[in-house]
Amino acid sequence: MNKFSIALLVTATAFGFQAADASAKVHHKHKSHHKAMHYASAAVVARIDISSQRLTVSVNGQNYGSWPVSTARAGYHTPRGTYGAIRMARVYYSKKYDMSPMPNSVFFYGGYAIHGTYHVSGLGRPASHGCVRLAPVNAAQLYSLVARYGMGNTRIVITD
Repeated sequence: MNKFSIALLVTATAFGFQAADASAKVHHKHKSHHKAMHYASAAVVARIDISSQRLTVSVNGQNYGSWPVSTARAGYHTPRGTYGAIRMARVYYSKKYDMSPMPNSVFFYGGYAIHGTYHVSGLGRPASHGCVRLAPVNAAQLYSLVARYGMGNTRIVITD
């Protein structure tokens, strides 16, 4: 175990995560056997299918909902892989893109988040700079689920 892993484990323990959750943070998008192991036990799983531009949410293995999204448009990229929720913000404005509102943001990788958008006419087709956009009501539902079950019990899976 390297210094980073030890620091992550200590920090995760301080915030009440179990060792498996700390490990999921370190290996969040590597090797397919890690993907199955880490999101199968998560309480909240948000699956984003880039080809269909849909997000499907399950809670404790039960289907919760399926909603249209907008992922990256041409010239931009939405990262693929399996991630944990790393930060949440009920109210957030993009510092990178003209202070655009990003209500009910669930960040999963650097500055990438699943968040609400007021450009609902674009939902169902690629339109973002890389984030996953949802209708405001659906973003609020997802945000509430992540808040209720915890970021450590949430997995975000993005596939082609």
